[in-house]
Amino acid sequence: MPRDVSTPKELGALRQGLLDAAMRVLREQGALHLTLRRVADVAGTSTMGIYTCFGSRSGLLEAIYEYGFSLLHDAMTSSLNGHADPLARIMAVARGYREFALGDPALYALMFERPLPDFDPSPQRRNDALKLTFDLLTQATSAAAQAGLIQSNDPIRAAYLVWTTIHGIVSIELTCSLRSPLPGWFLNSREEGERVLTEGVHALLAGLT
Repeated sequence: MPRDVSTPKELGALRQGLLDAAMRVLREQGALHLTLRRVADVAGTSTMGIYTCFGSRSGLLEAIYEYGFSLLHDAMTSSLNGHADPLARIMAVARGYREFALGDPALYALMFERPLPDFDPSPQRRNDALKLTFDLLTQATSAAAQAGLIQSNDPIRAAYLVWTTIHGIVSIELTCSLRSPLPGWFLNSREEGERVLTEGVHALLAGLT
């Protein structure tokens, strides 16, 4: 049954319920099924509720996009686990990034790929979302440069190089993990995937020294 909302608390509850429903559709059925009708049905409300809370389908997708980056931030932050050494922090961020991607591949794809060609977050929204996570790497590369562990006059550029390495390796592993295992290939197990990531990031960091 559609729900009427008359207070900010009720509106907030409806918004969260719709976001939860959208995440369920995305994870169980894929991005292509993120229609207003499908999400509203799962949430037990009407499509008008989506317009009320998000303005449009694009607004709903942007909310999912932002939520994904908040989850990625949490995963990367949790992986730090008190690491003080800058290089260890970089590696911990890489592992948190990988765990997030492998654990939530549909959301990861919506954040970094184009499963929905008509969905393109604004540059400002993308910048805000990336800043939430990219800053963790920038802080670590800045600390590494200050400690003389890497040589870089531009820690932000160094962080970008680290991120592209992490993202590339993780994305390839994710593609492989969604298909039948390829015997003898580098990424034929989760353990090998982590090993390749570790070797790749270490190789890049060695190059920066």
